[in-house]
Amino acid sequence: MAGPRRSTPQRRAAWIACCCSALLAAALALAQAPGAATTAPVLVVRIDGAIGPAAADRVTRALDRATHDRAQLVVLEMDTPGGLDTAMRSIIKAILASPVPVATFVAPQGARAASAGTYILYASHVAAMAPATNLGAATPIAIGMPTPGGESPAASAPAGKGASDHDTLAAKRVNDASAYMRALAQLRGRDAAWGEQAVREAVSLPAADALQRKVIDLVANDVPDLLRRLDGRVIQRDASQGGPLTLATAQAPVVALEVDWRDKLLTVISDPSLALVLMMVGVYGLLFEFMNPGTVAPGVIGGVSLLLAMWGLQMLPINYAGLGLILLGIAFFVGEAFVPSYGVLGIGGVAAVAFGALLLIDSEIPGFGIPWPVVAAVAVVSGAVIVGVVGMAARARRRPVVSGAAVLLGAAGTMIEFNSGEGWAQVNGERWRVRCPQPLRAGERVRVVRIDALTLDVSPATEASPLQGAVR
Repeated sequence: MAGPRRSTPQRRAAWIACCCSALLAAALALAQAPGAATTAPVLVVRIDGAIGPAAADRVTRALDRATHDRAQLVVLEMDTPGGLDTAMRSIIKAILASPVPVATFVAPQGARAASAGTYILYASHVAAMAPATNLGAATPIAIGMPTPGGESPAASAPAGKGASDHDTLAAKRVNDASAYMRALAQLRGRDAAWGEQAVREAVSLPAADALQRKVIDLVANDVPDLLRRLDGRVIQRDASQGGPLTLATAQAPVVALEVDWRDKLLTVISDPSLALVLMMVGVYGLLFEFMNPGTVAPGVIGGVSLLLAMWGLQMLPINYAGLGLILLGIAFFVGEAFVPSYGVLGIGGVAAVAFGALLLIDSEIPGFGIPWPVVAAVAVVSGAVIVGVVGMAARARRRPVVSGAAVLLGAAGTMIEFNSGEGWAQVNGERWRVRCPQPLRAGERVRVVRIDALTLDVSPATEASPLQGAVR
């Protein structure tokens, strides 16, 4: 016999429960599907110009943000002539330590990744270039160490001979950079031979040749094209960084990191020309404040400018000989202001500051030298300050004496009282003890003929005796 049939409300509740279970299972399946990875964003950071402290700070902060936001990829869109070794190595260390893969993309068309840019390209998980771009010319350079005949230091030094300290230092620098490039190439599986050649012989490659020699991984027209080509690529990472990662970048949201106020401030302050100007403004401000205590404004402006200059200079490759010359010139300025030498110390100070400014930055990298017009302007302003100080000293010397014993000698006065060869007189508005061998009376006019400590020898003003000019 058939069992009892369920009532209509029971059947409806069971149907609703089955639908909810099916929807929940579908949602869980979608959440665990490989396509869910497309929700992870891609961060794009633009590096344009010389690589310095500002660029290193910006890339480091971008990688930290990518880790925090669980991004799947960071794209460094780069166009650079090179940069500072310290800034380059800081960026490379951040890339190697980042759990988020980094794709360095030399773009737009016509861009380049010269010198420091080549090292960063080699260190990245993905190296890409746009058409009509190039990379290479990675030979390290330093000011004061030119390479004769345009050759690289390694090529110009005689093999097996310690020709000079110059050749030894150049060879050490090139060998160190070459080993660094080879290590990065071996880490990422790129052409180590060409990387070493780029360091030792300063050679370059266009994008198509770089792809053929496996220096880079791919050529793309722009960032969207790059992301389409990277979709599905497996990025090899250390186990501590999460292991291999399959990119899903075709439909991934792209977040472009714009330059903020911190990046702009750091870029401005780390400019060598501005750092030099700020330093001189700081010195002049503090010098004026010390010469005129209580003015306040020059001291405040000078102190702030000097601290900003020190902050900018400590991030730059400083030549300490140049810095020493600038400090010597500043010492000469101070000496001229407080112990006038009628321009001798001032001229020496201007020369020391000018030569120091030319030698201040120990690098020939574009964007990190101090242009000669800036040096000339600093020298002219310093010369004008010295001329002003010397002029004030000369005017002060020509002024008549208005205080001291020299003013009292020959001055006229009026007797207040006199008795037995001594008395008191009013001279230059002050009451003085006086002596005179002749009898004098109150109210009589006298003049000072001799000074003996705090006692004045006087004679009647009508007497034509010459001044003795004695001051004791």
